[in-house]
Amino acid sequence: MNLVVNAKDAMPEGGRLIVQSADVTVQQNFSEHRFIQPGRYAVISVADTGHGMDKETQSRIFEPFFTTKEKGKGTGLGLSTVYGIVKQSNGYVFAQSALGSGTTFFVYLPRVEDAAEESSPAKTQPNEAGGCETVLLVEDEESVRELVRVTLASRGYKVLEAENGECGLLMAEEYKENIDILITDVMMPGIGGRELAKKLQSLRPGICVLFLSGYTEDAIVTHGGLGPTNAFLQKPFSLQNLAKKVREVLRARSTPSAEPKSISKSASN
Repeated sequence: MNLVVNAKDAMPEGGRLIVQSADVTVQQNFSEHRFIQPGRYAVISVADTGHGMDKETQSRIFEPFFTTKEKGKGTGLGLSTVYGIVKQSNGYVFAQSALGSGTTFFVYLPRVEDAAEESSPAKTQPNEAGGCETVLLVEDEESVRELVRVTLASRGYKVLEAENGECGLLMAEEYKENIDILITDVMMPGIGGRELAKKLQSLRPGICVLFLSGYTEDAIVTHGGLGPTNAFLQKPFSLQNLAKKVREVLRARSTPSAEPKSISKSASN
C-alpha cells in the first residue's frame, strides 16, 4: 500500500503504475545485488512513470521521517515501514530510479519450501469485536486514515474523520451527538495530537484517546503525551491489533475499576 501511494504521488499529472510478481532464483554470482543471499525468492515490483529520484535522494529513502513531500503532505514513515516489514520477513527491498525516468521498487521475500500447515479458520476474539460507539479519527496521512476508517466502520463504529487537528477540533465543536473516542496521530502540522486531545478532553469530558505514532511510546511519554485516560498504539500495526486496542480503551472507560494499558506492541500487516 505504501509503495503504491508513493507511486501515485510521484505522478501528479497521471501516468502508469505496474505491479508485478515473479519467482526468482538468486545465484551465488548474482552480480547486480551481491548483498542478496542465494536462494529462491518471491519478488514483488512496483513501478511508476513519475518524476524519479536522484542518487542522493535514493540513498536516504528508507530513513525514518525523511520525505521529499512538502510540509504537511507526508510523515516520512511510509518507506521506513516498508523496510521494517520486509526485514522482519528476512527479505530485501531496493529501488531503481533516475530523474525523469520513473522509479521501480523491488521486494525480495524468501520462499518457504515446506508445505503450509493446515489450520482452521481464525476465530474472532471477543476483544477484536466491534461496537456501536462514535469515533473521531484525526490522521494527516491519507492512506492510514482510510485504512483505519474502513476497518472500524466494518466493525460497526460510526467514524468521523478529519485530515488535521484544526479540522478535528472544528468537527468536535460542531457535532451535536456524543463522541466516545478520539483516535489521533501524534505528530501533525498545526495542532498536534497531544494538543488536540487536551482541547477535546476539556470540551468533551469523558472522551477517551488513542494515540497513533511511528515514534515509540517512550518518546511520547517523555513529551507528555499519555495520561490516565489515554492509550497508545505504535505504527505499523495490524488491523486486528487496532480493533483490539480500540475495544480495550472503550471497555476501560466503562469500567472505572480497570486500569487501562497504555501500550500495544506493534505488528506489521
